[in-house]
Amino acid sequence: MPRSTPPRSMAAEPKSRRKSTAGAAAGAIRVGIGGWNFAPWRKNFYPEKWPQKRELEYASRQLTAIEVNSTFYRPQTAATYANWRSQTPDGFIFSLKAPGLATQTNSLESSAKTIRRFVFAGLAELGDRLGPISWQFMQNRAFDRDHFAGFIDLLPHELNGVPLRHVLEVRHDSFRCAEYLELMRERRLPTVFTDSADYPSFADLTGDFVYARLMRSESSLPAGYPASALESWAERAHSWARGGDPHDLPHIEPQREPPAKPRDVYVYFISAAKERNPAAAMALIERLKG
Repeated sequence: MPRSTPPRSMAAEPKSRRKSTAGAAAGAIRVGIGGWNFAPWRKNFYPEKWPQKRELEYASRQLTAIEVNSTFYRPQTAATYANWRSQTPDGFIFSLKAPGLATQTNSLESSAKTIRRFVFAGLAELGDRLGPISWQFMQNRAFDRDHFAGFIDLLPHELNGVPLRHVLEVRHDSFRCAEYLELMRERRLPTVFTDSADYPSFADLTGDFVYARLMRSESSLPAGYPASALESWAERAHSWARGGDPHDLPHIEPQREPPAKPRDVYVYFISAAKERNPAAAMALIERLKG
């Protein structure tokens, strides 16, 4: 089979990858989706007859980041990580969901073993493509300060001399408390902002970057979201990147004036009408260019 020619849009690096922010004093904004293998995307995202083995190559040139979900269920090999890196352009980022075995056990000793295996068994092959590592806790995992403080202390700070970024995703209502926010600020870790009616959704800033998972795409809308909603998310992303704290998002505590320092921002369109998520991500990237 002859090698397909990438569309012209793949030839030039998107402006949003070079600078996805408004003004110089702002962090980078990266926007993406969950994964890259989904059959409906072969009808509305990938070009017709595009080879499945090259879907990551294509997706990474339309988007600026991808959240990998498969790492939550099973470890990947060093060769796999190296292959992912080789298919993606400079500036592209993978966020990885850490193994569920690390977050679903009550034993910190077991968590420690899983964490070490995950981080130090090939992850370095991603090199500068490695973005935040997301540690997702199930809905039945209630907040216990001692346990969570111990868990956070297990997370490696660096890999081969390169700082690692960790973010926690919590799904039990007990995390809606000042004690949890205090712990996260002490450890300088962010919590995933999950724009969902099913899980705790709060945007209190606790770390030096922002990680948002947007879950309200609609099948009936070509871009998944109304234009007005995408404009609002572009404004929030720019605000976060400049060090701001959008006042129209839910918070646990009364909003405090955050330090006026840039933050990197990661926005992922996840779940809901999954077939629309690539269009939503690309539409947001276009708005961020302005």
